[in-house]
Amino acid sequence: MKTTDSPTVVTVATDLQDERLQARDGLRGAVAALLDRARSGDLGMVPVAVGLVVIWTVLQILNPVFLSSANLVNLTMESVPVGVMALGIVCVLLVGQIDLSVGSVSGLSAAVLAVLFIGQDLPVWGAILAALLVGVVVGWLYSQIFNRFGVPSFVITLAGLLGFLGMQLYVLGTKGSINLPFDSGLVNFAQLAFVPPWLSYVFVVVAAGVLFVSGFLHARERRTAGLSARSLPVLVTRSAALLVGLGLVVWYLNQTRGVGWMFVLFVALVLIMHYLLSRTKWGKAVYAVGGNTEAARRAGINVKAVYSSVFVLCSTFAAVGGVLAAARLAAANQSSGTGDVNLNAIAAAVIGGTSLFGGRGSAFGALLGMIVIQSISSGLTLLNLDSSIRFAVTGAVLLLAVIVDSVSRRSRTSHGRA
Repeated sequence: MKTTDSPTVVTVATDLQDERLQARDGLRGAVAALLDRARSGDLGMVPVAVGLVVIWTVLQILNPVFLSSANLVNLTMESVPVGVMALGIVCVLLVGQIDLSVGSVSGLSAAVLAVLFIGQDLPVWGAILAALLVGVVVGWLYSQIFNRFGVPSFVITLAGLLGFLGMQLYVLGTKGSINLPFDSGLVNFAQLAFVPPWLSYVFVVVAAGVLFVSGFLHARERRTAGLSARSLPVLVTRSAALLVGLGLVVWYLNQTRGVGWMFVLFVALVLIMHYLLSRTKWGKAVYAVGGNTEAARRAGINVKAVYSSVFVLCSTFAAVGGVLAAARLAAANQSSGTGDVNLNAIAAAVIGGTSLFGGRGSAFGALLGMIVIQSISSGLTLLNLDSSIRFAVTGAVLLLAVIVDSVSRRSRTSHGRA
């Protein structure tokens, strides 16, 4: 039989082998499947998880305050705005494209929010909807230029970076900065709203239960269709691990302020995108287009529609991030969305394991990658080190992540040819 170099085909073949092992040997099969995936070069998010442990260990040794409950609460809250933008970057990277303008789009959305809410006395929910509409329109505009004229996404979004930055300055006008009232619900949500301790534990139980039920139903569907599926011990073990792990995290955060509602929103968006990418036809189409565009087109997938959807999602998530950043700061100004916001969003997606070559990655990569970046920022701030060191360390971590991605991709290709 003829083999192929397509990362999508190699990944599908590996997944099928994993499920056969799990169905045959239960927990032993699951462990064997993980080892086989590692040997084939499909490391998933293992490198970023190991890197996070190393970073936390070093920073905790240098400053015992780093892993305190109070600092971790701040870390989770500060990671949300750019983390949401990174979730959109994951979508475009999965189809092998890029968006360099998420920072500018977020800044423009923040400016629209502030002007309508404060300057035009529009209700806050109306101002938020208008800000999100900005993201939708921008993403649609990108997709039309990309699909109709074939202009590379790099060029389109680079032009957008400059153009929407100019629009942001125009919208803010001569004031340059607009403060949001601290007593507004939006600012309260981003700064002071935390989940009651009892409810946070309920969320943990629900999360573990949903993981088990969804896995059980998926396994039953596969068995009904005559396909291999995860065994019951594997499903129970991973749900129990999630229950214990999340329970300990929530307990520790509850030692101070607890879990912020804004972070809950971020996690909810990650879970929604994970479901859409892994359990829907649209998600499978996204991975197929990223793995091999021409093969996806011949398989009957509307490639242009897939591109349109990811561009719109990316810009919309950028707008959401801009709204949350403005709420977190209680202001929108000329520096909103500028600086390292754009680069951190892209870096978080790549560090989280999303391939620059398309076809591989997950929504959880945005969450883990952003925590890595925010951990570096928080730890070096506690050490009173200059921001130049933070940029250098983040750049080194990003380069390492890309090297791991390139090496694992080469290994998967060689494994597929074997």
